[in-house]
Amino acid sequence: MSSAESEARRALNRLKRAAEKARRELDELKGALRHAEGSDFPSDEYEAVDTALGRVLDFTDEEARRLQEKVLHAGGLEPGRIRRG
Repeated sequence: MSSAESEARRALNRLKRAAEKARRELDELKGALRHAEGSDFPSDEYEAVDTALGRVLDFTDEEARRLQEKVLHAGGLEPGRIRRG
């Protein structure tokens, strides 16, 4: 694996961890504000942000698969034929 591919994997993993953390923090914020604001809480906006973070996580998963396939292909391996032990 080249250094560019290694750096891409590291960056992708950092992005995924950041999105996971943002989702956890959003849940904490939502819980605190929902309790404090009651019926004035903008739940639709919070759901939209949660959905957007979910799309970021889906993106990181898809990019990880794509990068793995590229690395395997560059190494002369067929991605669908690799089995994990």
